[in-house]
Amino acid sequence: MIFSGGIGIIVLAVLILLSSLKVVNEYERGVKFTLGKYSGVMLPGLRIVVPILQTWQKVDMRVKAVDVPDQESITKDNITVGINAVIYYKVRDSAKAIIEVEHYNYAISQLAQTTMRNVVGEVELDELLSKRDQISDKIKEIVDKASDPWGIEVETVELKDITLAQDMKRVIGKQAEAEREKRAVIIKAEGEVIAAKNMAKAADMLNKSNGALHLRTLQTLNDLSSDQSNTVVFATPIEVLRAFEGFTGKKKK
Repeated sequence: MIFSGGIGIIVLAVLILLSSLKVVNEYERGVKFTLGKYSGVMLPGLRIVVPILQTWQKVDMRVKAVDVPDQESITKDNITVGINAVIYYKVRDSAKAIIEVEHYNYAISQLAQTTMRNVVGEVELDELLSKRDQISDKIKEIVDKASDPWGIEVETVELKDITLAQDMKRVIGKQAEAEREKRAVIIKAEGEVIAAKNMAKAADMLNKSNGALHLRTLQTLNDLSSDQSNTVVFATPIEVLRAFEGFTGKKKK
């Protein structure tokens, strides 16, 4: 009976020892509590946690990607937009992540949502669409600072999608079309100005050079002769008409 009782005690001791052995992976840390009081962080490896007297919680130290769900926000110029993002963060201090905040994953997601709505409300729609990187950096800075007491380090925030109501999309489309037409008119006007300057310069050169206008006329007629159309336009220089007028005047005398 004594021998049997000794075996039972040994078996019980072995079971207690085995149940007290805990494995902490390389990418994890174990936060240990003794009688409810924080007693240290367990590093990777085989560790002992005394049953009943001690408890522990695993903390994953790897970078986590949290998808911030769609948020309906109002910009500074009173335009409603739908926006979502992805936030990348990791636990820097495992003890704080367990002691200072309950469910740090949920807390960081809620903080990111609130911050995103607040930041979007401080900018106009044009700025939101054209400066997404700057807005993302601002959200990241605010969330990182607010989560610092929790032992959380925010690495980056990426705005994924910015959606507008259908009527607002049509308005923006019309605005973009009007802007393209405006640029086309400006470019055409600039081209006409350049063409007018060149024509004036060419006319001045032809006027100053004797015979230049005749040569230009002959060149034009040569170009017309190669045209297959049935209509031929003959241009008579004003100098020829004046010469003909002088000839007829002398003949009358």
